[in-house]
Amino acid sequence: MIRFEHVNKWYGAYQALVDVNETIAKGEVVVLCGPSGSGKSTLIRTLNRLEPIEGGRIEIDGKDIHAPGNDVNALRSRIGFVFQQFNLFPHMTALQNCTLAPVRLGRLSPVQADEQGRALLDRVGLAHKADAYPAELSGGQQQRVAIARALAQKPPLMLFDEPTSALDPEMVGEVLTVIRGLASDGMTMICVTHEMGFAREVADRVLFMDAGKVLERATPAEFFLRPQHPRAQQFLADIRSPFAGG
Repeated sequence: MIRFEHVNKWYGAYQALVDVNETIAKGEVVVLCGPSGSGKSTLIRTLNRLEPIEGGRIEIDGKDIHAPGNDVNALRSRIGFVFQQFNLFPHMTALQNCTLAPVRLGRLSPVQADEQGRALLDRVGLAHKADAYPAELSGGQQQRVAIARALAQKPPLMLFDEPTSALDPEMVGEVLTVIRGLASDGMTMICVTHEMGFAREVADRVLFMDAGKVLERATPAEFFLRPQHPRAQQFLADIRSPFAGG
């Protein structure tokens, strides 16, 4: 479904992505992990053109998404994106956040969008918060509304950029439960996360990145039990003993 071919990305003199080659199959759940600044978030942001690339090619369903003349809005409508910060419209209720795009883009009537929005809020456990504004919701609830909003366009691909990093620890589980449900439904997903237990449980494949390169690709069992690359071994050792050497 997704193919990266020799993808390179610079910020000035700094190379954020270095000759990335990767394929992701339809229905696959891939977790991107690695130290901060390794290029994980940059990589998934190239998939909906939040970030341009300076070299290479990215295909989704066989289409070169960075080719000139592409309709960026049409592309983004087929890719759900959930950010670290929830990015909800603060002046709209949870339900209105979920109905805006389907109505605005003409895919659903207001009545249909309302019905779908309520069903999606129910799916993420927030049917009772349909009329609440973001300021009235906890961080975990806001992130679950953000997931429901992303699903409102019925995207074949969902991207999560550290969806739990802005949450208090007790709220992390409620968001991961929703993402876990999507994975079990067969949704194609790429998730940047520091939640290694979640990666071990949900991912079909783990990609480990450092310094803009994919250094290791493996099943969760292989990655966590027998990491091959020295940098991956060091990364896992560090997160298992966070106070070592402190």
